Amino acid sequence: MLMNPARRRLCGVPFSLLLAGPALAAASPTAEEVIERFDKLLWGSTLQGQFEMTITTPSWSRSLTLKLWTHRPAKSFVRIVAPAKDAGILSLRLGSEMWNYLPNIERSIKVPPSMMLQPWLGSDFSNDDMVKESSIVHDYQHRFVGEPRVEGVDAWEIESLPRPEAAVVWGRLLSLVRKGDYVPLSTRFFNERGQLVRTLSYSDVRPLGGRQLPTRWEMQPENQPGKKTTLVIQEARYDQPIAEDVFSLQNLSRRR
Repeated sequence: MLMNPARRRLCGVPFSLLLAGPALAAASPTAEEVIERFDKLLWGSTLQGQFEMTITTPSWSRSLTLKLWTHRPAKSFVRIVAPAKDAGILSLRLGSEMWNYLPNIERSIKVPPSMMLQPWLGSDFSNDDMVKESSIVHDYQHRFVGEPRVEGVDAWEIESLPRPEAAVVWGRLLSLVRKGDYVPLSTRFFNERGQLVRTLSYSDVRPLGGRQLPTRWEMQPENQPGKKTTLVIQEARYDQPIAEDVFSLQNLSRRR
């Protein structure tokens, strides 16, 4: 019996490839895609949110309520709204430039690049963390280094190394990202000598802003026992337009 050409071509395909078809169609993401997905989950293209920041040391603790507006990748604005003694402190980033406004002296102070890694208002988050100048997506190259189970959940472990042209200070990042929904579990920050400096842990995943988010972020320095800073997301609106005048020098000194 003669076989038609289409069937003859199909018979020439190795059986193993036919079985692999569904798996190939659902190919695993690259490390770059995983990092981009978790970064997009946390920040969106724009984010308008309210956070509670609690700074804890062995001898004292204090809490701040702040509002954040960010338009990725180049614009961020932060305003402290409570407590009263700190209300009105502002931070603005435009591109690679950053300013802080201090209401007690009624002045805007430009933050030099050398100060971007200094603590923001005494917290364990840096100026750079709060206004997101550096980008884990674009400033680093990424590769998978493991697939551990973390508290019963499958995860990817991804190593991120700085790109040669990137102006970053971290020598290496190690991130754990949950499989399936790309929720980050933690990021460890290493200096250029390979020493662990701090760990950012994410927890309390729940619906917020139209997505499943880790709403509690805890930054802990490696060599300061008992010290940590916790950010809790109270409100979040993603991918909504933000007025351009929010990200302006005039907004730094505007009366409120």
